[in-house]
Amino acid sequence: MASLGYYEVLLALACFLFLAFFATTDGLPWNWPLLGTLPSLLCNVHRIHDRCADALSQTGGTFLLRGPWFTNMDMLSTVDPANIHHIMSANFLNFPKGPQFLKIFDILGDGIFNSDSESWRSQRKLARLMVSNHRFHRYLAKTTQDKVDKGLIKVLDHVSKQGLVVDLQDLFQRLTFDTTCILVTGYDPGCLSIDLPHVPFSKAMDDAEEAIFIRHIVPESIWKFQRWLGIGHEKKLRNARATLDHVIGKYISMKRDELSRGIKSNDEEEDGVDLLTSYLNEEGIESDDKFLRDTILNFMIAGRDTTSSALTWFLWLVSTHPDVEEKIREELKSTIPTEEANKWRLFGVEEISKLVYLHGALCESLRLYPPVPFQHKEPHKPDTLPSGHRVDPNMKILFSLYAMGRMKFIWGEDCIEFKPERWLSERGTIKHEPSYKFLVFNAGPRTCLGREVAFTQLKLVVASMIHNYQVQMVKGHTVAPNVSVILYMKHGLKNRVVEGLIPGSCKIRKRGCSSSSSSSSVLQNYRFKRAILVGKPQGSRSSTLIPSWRTMAAALDSPKYAPSQSGGGRSRPVSARKLAATL
Repeated sequence: MASLGYYEVLLALACFLFLAFFATTDGLPWNWPLLGTLPSLLCNVHRIHDRCADALSQTGGTFLLRGPWFTNMDMLSTVDPANIHHIMSANFLNFPKGPQFLKIFDILGDGIFNSDSESWRSQRKLARLMVSNHRFHRYLAKTTQDKVDKGLIKVLDHVSKQGLVVDLQDLFQRLTFDTTCILVTGYDPGCLSIDLPHVPFSKAMDDAEEAIFIRHIVPESIWKFQRWLGIGHEKKLRNARATLDHVIGKYISMKRDELSRGIKSNDEEEDGVDLLTSYLNEEGIESDDKFLRDTILNFMIAGRDTTSSALTWFLWLVSTHPDVEEKIREELKSTIPTEEANKWRLFGVEEISKLVYLHGALCESLRLYPPVPFQHKEPHKPDTLPSGHRVDPNMKILFSLYAMGRMKFIWGEDCIEFKPERWLSERGTIKHEPSYKFLVFNAGPRTCLGREVAFTQLKLVVASMIHNYQVQMVKGHTVAPNVSVILYMKHGLKNRVVEGLIPGSCKIRKRGCSSSSSSSSVLQNYRFKRAILVGKPQGSRSSTLIPSWRTMAAALDSPKYAPSQSGGGRSRPVSARKLAATL
């Protein structure tokens, strides 16, 4: 046998090291001596959310990630609903955010997202008082409607007429940044306009969130050393903090000056006021600049980032599932007067509150693409989770909301399908899912205070877009999650927007068009109700029927409910079963 040469040995060694470095045990990250699973984590950081979903799927929903020795970076990742209920509700006091969370998210200061114990309770009580106020809800509705009409629609009209490709993710970030800034501070930064101006505050928030994510996956000593040297992501974070502090400080100063001079908006009494004004006018609460800065920044991140992320993923899902898009359009038409069904229009709060199928579609989008893809806790004392795993104060507990929506043992075999029907009950109402299964709005005492605010904004925006426009994906555009604490698209959402090309109707714009006949509109409403009963999930050859559909179809076939079609000068009832074949 010929002897191996130097280069062959070197090549074999290189191949061994390469394979060993990327080695896994049954598809799970390799636990290296000294380094733990950190090398595998870093190698897969570009697809960290999907990698986490793969590992949790193989381990039954709970997996221990070993950090490097002496770094206290061990993380127990879990999506087990029993564990989540135990941590978020049953044993809530033993699982605070913890000191490590405060270090990683130090840019948020002492705001509600960072705080624990009495500080958190007092801030939450005050925030609930402000957010639940009916005047704030009026202000929210007016602000969102005005920004959609005078901001978003103008930009969409422009790109539609010019045939331009637009990044909808960027538009949604601008929209929610403007609306959140108005709601929180009372000032409109005006970044949603045709010229799409550069917005330093928005860029600073993106840089800060990226740096915070990096802090989760590298040892604390490393990112602190980078901060000391002023390099890498820590340099970005330092610059971002300076920008955020400057802008927020300016808003606080302007508002104090206005209030001291007794300046009020003409519509303030009728339409409500912003949160900053409410905080400054509320007696008996702390209102120094540090408290206001932290509060504003926490609200800004909650309002701007989560809502724009939800809008981006929802519009992508709907534009790639035309059956869902058509059902939403039919539902929108069923809630407005017949003569306006095929005309350009915006929607009001009362109208969107009736949109059951749209609500289900939004929940389904949030299930698959949660704006905050993960969160973590730290046990105060050693504990044993319902799954049997031991936890102690030297480790973190990580919830992957992204992975949770992809677990078959939680959502069934069709968990990766976009299927709004899973949120509809047999009666056609929204089906409630427990928060420890659907964690998007958190669970237990820390349940999100802005849930209804978020749904109101989302529905106002998407209803206006889907009714008046068609969104067409740019061919070849790659859609993939980014690497950050907020789940955005890595390459944005590049689309063309087409005005009012709704199948079966004329072009609908503000100038209007002749409306369909009354019987045609009734037929459209009827078809939508039948579509709710007969779901057609994406990728399925056969329809998935709701168990009680036969009884409901029989009722709809009766002369009392069946619509009529004109034919030969006479009206004749339309069979529900015949009509179902056209759905």
